[in-house]
Amino acid sequence: MSLALEARQFLRSTHSGILSTFSAKFDGYPFGSVAPFVLDHDCQPIILISNIAEHTKNIIANPKVSLVVFAGTDDLQANARLTLIGEAVKTDKSDTNLRARYLRYIPQAASYFDMHDFAFYRIQIAQARYIAGFGKMNWMDGDEIAGNLESSANLAQLEPSMIEHMNSDHVDSMMAYCQHFYNISPSRVTLIGVDSDGFDIEATINDALQILRFNFSTPIFDANSAHSAFVVMSKAAHAKQPLHD
Repeated sequence: MSLALEARQFLRSTHSGILSTFSAKFDGYPFGSVAPFVLDHDCQPIILISNIAEHTKNIIANPKVSLVVFAGTDDLQANARLTLIGEAVKTDKSDTNLRARYLRYIPQAASYFDMHDFAFYRIQIAQARYIAGFGKMNWMDGDEIAGNLESSANLAQLEPSMIEHMNSDHVDSMMAYCQHFYNISPSRVTLIGVDSDGFDIEATINDALQILRFNFSTPIFDANSAHSAFVVMSKAAHAKQPLHD
């Protein structure tokens, strides 16, 4: 696996980070804030922020930002982390598919969409610095993080129907995925997102909600490749055999 693919898969497994902007109030100083985000199908972070927030004022004055995402807090220097640098661009929050995708991951933000001072901003990644572990790190272009643009647009349109189909007809398979790949048996599962590299399941585990990430062995591009990828994983999970690359 290339380091760029590993970085993209790592990014897809995260949902919050530290957003750094250039302070409009204190010239020359960086300003950091926590930022939940949802990735669009091009693997670009989408943040929903208020016009009165300090980081939004900073972005309006200077759209260049940095977003740091990391895994776990036990030993930050030993765990993987990814730094994205790019520009935050205001995006239409009335985009039906994007809005629905955002709320599947962050449902508590529903009330914000009715407030006029909240808006979507897409962080268009220019460069990324991925540190996977000691001696395993590198810079990469934003294009290496983004997926195939043509297939991404296609999957964005297909995602709602794929989610409806899986949640209606294949709950047993999703339960099997959780058991096989994570060795857990949730009481409830819901597919909330599908992209070219994999999918996310919201699982109820001991009365707590957790988002579990599953990676396809090969990227998908359309409905046929998506169906094939899910079948491969389902066979592996039900057979209780390891899934080989």
